[in-house]
Amino acid sequence: MDDNEFLARRFEAHRTHLRAVAYRMLGSLSEADDAVQETWFKLHRSDTSEVENLGGWLTTVVGRVCLDMLRSRSSRREDPLEEPVRLPDPIISGAAGVDPEHEVLLADSVGPALLVVLEALTPAERLAFVLHDLFGVPFAEIAPVVGRTPAAARQLASRARRRVRGAAPAPDPDVVKQREVVDAFLAAARDGDFDGLVALLDPDIVVRSDGGTLRPGGLVRGAAAVAGGAIFAARFAEVSRPALVNGAAGVVATTDGQPVSVMAFTISGGRIASIDILNDPERLGRLDLTVLDG
Repeated sequence: MDDNEFLARRFEAHRTHLRAVAYRMLGSLSEADDAVQETWFKLHRSDTSEVENLGGWLTTVVGRVCLDMLRSRSSRREDPLEEPVRLPDPIISGAAGVDPEHEVLLADSVGPALLVVLEALTPAERLAFVLHDLFGVPFAEIAPVVGRTPAAARQLASRARRRVRGAAPAPDPDVVKQREVVDAFLAAARDGDFDGLVALLDPDIVVRSDGGTLRPGGLVRGAAAVAGGAIFAARFAEVSRPALVNGAAGVVATTDGQPVSVMAFTISGGRIASIDILNDPERLGRLDLTVLDG
């Protein structure tokens, strides 16, 4: 085995972990794959003979790559008066459970609500929070990545942590009970049962929709507004297929076998605290729905 093959094998042993880091940083599966590939290029060009902990070294490198990608993403924005909602890529699984390939991606309860909140953080806050709170990277190793002192990196993570706790409701862990709430919501919407819908919704529920560039999404807040919108939308509902969306109860709506929306529910305290709806045709077209068959 030559040196390149040996290095490639060592890298492959860390690929799944690196993809999980990048997914949390970027909220995009395709961009996460790009970040992992760039990390491989950097490894291949670097002298790591003195590196004692290759996994730790790779984690900080992929973090730096993702930080650059987030900053580039921010600089390309035109900063409209009202920033459109951008939802993370959903990870779709069948009712039988999460695909083994996605188990690491969904560890640490990385549901849609958390990923949406991470989108609102600054790139440096997001990196400090993800690397430290989700992957246990010491602040001394995070500091040079963000160009701060360890104390300043700690403050970034602390600020991010407060925002996450305030905006991302803790989901109920029982997926079976989640499904019961979601099914009741869908039934009440089809029946036009306004009071029944309101009873299932948290008073401060937030619904976020992302239709991409052609169908700009937005926010709807409050149980009454959400209930009214759900009854209206149910008139045009297509075939709804139960699914796990980022490990939680969700729904994939299809027409002629093609996805038209993915709804991710966050159930907290037995009520629906948030719904994230992806109906961007371009991103939906990249989804693999074969996991819902059988």
